[in-house]
Amino acid sequence: MNQIKDMALAPSGHEKINWVKDYMPALSAIEKEFIKTKPFSGMKIAMSIHLEAKTAYLATVLKNGGAEVFATGCNPLSTQDDVAAALCEYGVHVYAVHGDDEDTYVARLEKTLSCKPDLIIDDGGDFISLLHGKSKHLGENLIGGCEETTTGIHRLRQREKKGTLLYPMIDVNDADCKHLFDNRYGTGQSTLDALMHTTNLIVAGKTAVVAGYGWCGKGIAMRLKGMGARVTVTEIDPVKALEAAMDGFLVMKMDDAAPLGDIFITATGCSDVLTRRHFEVMKDGVLLANSGHFDVEINKKDLAELSVSHEERKPCIEGFTMPDGRKLNLLAEGRLVNLAAGNGHPAEIMDMSFAIQAKSLEYLAKNPGKAPKLYAVPEETDKEVANLKLKSMKLGLDILTEEQKEYLSL
Repeated sequence: MNQIKDMALAPSGHEKINWVKDYMPALSAIEKEFIKTKPFSGMKIAMSIHLEAKTAYLATVLKNGGAEVFATGCNPLSTQDDVAAALCEYGVHVYAVHGDDEDTYVARLEKTLSCKPDLIIDDGGDFISLLHGKSKHLGENLIGGCEETTTGIHRLRQREKKGTLLYPMIDVNDADCKHLFDNRYGTGQSTLDALMHTTNLIVAGKTAVVAGYGWCGKGIAMRLKGMGARVTVTEIDPVKALEAAMDGFLVMKMDDAAPLGDIFITATGCSDVLTRRHFEVMKDGVLLANSGHFDVEINKKDLAELSVSHEERKPCIEGFTMPDGRKLNLLAEGRLVNLAAGNGHPAEIMDMSFAIQAKSLEYLAKNPGKAPKLYAVPEETDKEVANLKLKSMKLGLDILTEEQKEYLSL
């Protein structure tokens, strides 16, 4: 039996799913192919992913490819209850409710895995953690899976390095059609969208501090600059710090940036990026947001201990009052702000990411028995998705002549 909030919400969810489908032509082309070929016939696919309209469409594509699909969230605040209800009506088994506490959230992950899936889609590594721990017995049929987040890939690499990874996993995050677009353009736009929608405050003229200058940080900094903010970047990697400087951003230590910023956005995938010593010197009224997968980048324990009181000032904004009267505003409980306080990445961006996901699962289904390690997305899959996207955008592509191919092969 499905575990959702209310089936009566389904009509609103259908509206959202039908809207995004019109802007996801690459995934739609793959769906047409899957309907004919049924690559997942007889298989069970479990998904732990942000349950919103774009991911719901991916789930239906996999179902139309012959799979029995089981879906849950990967963040308690990113589940959209109306979409979850609509997905049930598509015949997907759904176990997710917005705002679940941690124990309930984990229980729903376990419930989703109880189908003993043949394939998984993981988003942040929660499935993999369970399948290597107390739910290890639920992986007995697992051929492999996909992971699409920087944080999740970091976890998988640690397991691979230690020799403890039990299943073959495909690194969707580092596919060109994922990180070059999703991480940069998707995260940049969706983070700013959530920030502005939630606060209704202007970005122009403010000092914004972006922690981390990976692909996600690059996208956030780019959009902040475009909106008129003065952008400062903090980094631990000297090459990325130099790149940020040459891209026109100030670069400094977080200790030096903390008293200057009006907006702080973390995108590092690491813990304790903003802590007590930073909160102690921040301006009154600052906005604190996180675009990393887990709610560990902004130390909420330090923030609560420092404050004399805190309150929900409006939905998705919690105000922490310091002993001297300053108020520091935490967005979306420090969780992934673009989904916990917004609608996530634009549909056109997720079109490519989810096309990569779908084709990567097809690859695993057709190639069972692979060794338990982390695999790159096949180059031909990346190029296939890029070509589908170009075709949908009616953009041309040159083709090498035989003479040019010969020249390049010398």
